[in-house]
This record gives sequence, C-alpha cells and structure tokens, in this order.
Amino acid sequence: MEKRLYRSQSDRMIWGVCGGLAQYFNIDPTIVRVIAVLSIFANGLGILAYMILAIVVPLESSRATEPKDVVKENVEEIKETASGLGQELRTALAKEGDAAEGAAKAHGRSRNVLGIVLVVAGIFFLLSSFDLFWWFRWSYLWPLVLVVIGLLIIVGSRRK
Repeated sequence: MEKRLYRSQSDRMIWGVCGGLAQYFNIDPTIVRVIAVLSIFANGLGILAYMILAIVVPLESSRATEPKDVVKENVEEIKETASGLGQELRTALAKEGDAAEGAAKAHGRSRNVLGIVLVVAGIFFLLSSFDLFWWFRWSYLWPLVLVVIGLLIIVGSRRK
C-alpha cells in the first residue's frame, strides 16, 4: 500500500498539518510542532509553509479525488475553524457582565491596532526596497516586533 500524507483529524492543534506530518514520518508530533514554531522565525517561512500544506494536503477522512476538490474542501474547513477560534477568543476575552459591549469595543480596538501595525510594516518594507534604510538590519525587525508586542501585553494587563 502506498504511504500518503494527510492532515490529522485526531492529533491536531489547528488544522492537523503537524499531526499529519508526524504520522507520515513516524515521529513525535511535539517535535514537528516545535520545528514548525521555530521555522516561523525564519523570515516567516513557517507560516507560509503551514498555510500551503493546510490548503493542499487532504484531511484523513477526505473523499475528494481531484486536487481542486481537496483545495475547496480544505479552504471551507479552514474558514470554519478560523471562525470557531475567533468566536472562542472573543468569548474568552469578553467580561461576563458586559460581554457583547466589551467584545465589540475590544474587537474595534484590536482591528485598529492590527491595521496600524500592518500599514507601518508595509511602509517600512516598501521603503527598504528603495534602500532608504541602509543602516537598519532587517534581521532585527522580528525580534523587535516580538519585544514590543510582549511589552504591550504586559502594560495592558497591568492596567486592569
């Protein structure tokens, strides 16, 4: 019987890519997950690879035979999972008394902050292509971003 790569349904954290790779290579899924997390810091290639595998690799129970059907099925499942995770996150972050109002305000603030971060990052990357920041080492950007996000989380938690 031919050995095939599938996304795992039983051993999954998000979309089952790491669990499926672990089954395929017959190794511990934790090792695959650690490698996946570490590869995120390699210029974001880990995120890109994970997303491509989540879209292209069929789920264990998939009955799709054509590649385009597999992709359609996977995109639908990814959309459903992302919606569910977003709902769980909103529920967890909202306070019990004013859940709807708090969630709406937090959602609006987080969208604004995310939008500003993306615009600023886009401007920096665009300007770097013109070599205007010849003095700045771009390899320091992601660690710097992580430090800033960590500080924002710490300061935000102390305000409460």
